[in-house]
Amino acid sequence: MNMQAMASEKDQAERARWMAALNRADLARLEAAWADLAPPPAHRWLRRAETGLVMVRGRAGGTGQPFNLGEMTMTRATVVVEGEPPLVGFGYVAGRSARHAELAALFDALLQDDARRRALLAAVIAPVEEAAAAALLARSAAVAATRVDFTTMVRGDD
Repeated sequence: MNMQAMASEKDQAERARWMAALNRADLARLEAAWADLAPPPAHRWLRRAETGLVMVRGRAGGTGQPFNLGEMTMTRATVVVEGEPPLVGFGYVAGRSARHAELAALFDALLQDDARRRALLAAVIAPVEEAAAAALLARSAAVAATRVDFTTMVRGDD
């Protein structure tokens, strides 16, 4: 594998990480981060937010044959942030929040800009990931409190 392909895979993994965080982000947090950008970058919509259904697929045991689990509502948007080069951002979010999808698309585009990436990762993505990790820890603690340990006892037959 050449170095360019490896860099591309790393870039794709990083982008997938921030897109997942933008999907999970609280809308109020994204609105506040957008308001902090002064002035907001010039942009135009390639696709305004639209809501539809996507098929969710699963695998039995995580490794078995794939099957259609059901449908879920998803909202998507696509934006171009003006600049040299112009940056195309995509927002895909679970549910019906058009504004959430629009902000996710805008931040996806801005995060592709090398000059803005580090600051946005620290100000927007890191807090979302920390909040998700804290929620998972709290959920794990709540589940652990209800855990029942079964001990097998061997009965002696006299």
